[in-house]
Amino acid sequence: MNQGKRGMGLENIINLTNDTYLRKGLAVINKRPTPVKVMKSKGTKVLSGFYESKSTVDYDGVFKGRAICFEAKSTGERRFPLNNIHQHQMDYLYQADRAGALCFFLIEFRKMNQVYLVPFSVVQHYTEHAKLGGRKSIPFDDFNYYAAGEVASGNGVPLDYLPLLEKLIREGAA
Repeated sequence: MNQGKRGMGLENIINLTNDTYLRKGLAVINKRPTPVKVMKSKGTKVLSGFYESKSTVDYDGVFKGRAICFEAKSTGERRFPLNNIHQHQMDYLYQADRAGALCFFLIEFRKMNQVYLVPFSVVQHYTEHAKLGGRKSIPFDDFNYYAAGEVASGNGVPLDYLPLLEKLIREGAA
């Protein structure tokens, strides 16, 4: 699978989930498009263009009166390579976290067919240690200890991650 299409299945499921949340009145969560400058088009088809600027994060919105920001990432390995996350994404999540938003990652392990909700602070910890010469990835087994939990389908929602956000809020971790 080429780099550009990696994770598209996950994003499609998240988009369907977010549409379901909106219809049920549970949350308003938007997919953020990457800003593109169109150079040449034919009708509605873009023939050439370039990214105008780096995007912020994949998703943002509001849940229970709180801003939320998150990235969706997917890997075919039994570990999550930290180089799947760009520095501008970490910078944005850091700023949003400091401003009071609920910031996290939805990380899919395709081979295991599992998705975990991981608080931003956990990923930040691993990336800081990697910069100091530590591991360049998060082992799969660590997700059982440090993630908020595995995301499952339920309540008519394909990837019901809001219960894990509620758990983080209750525990004061967000």
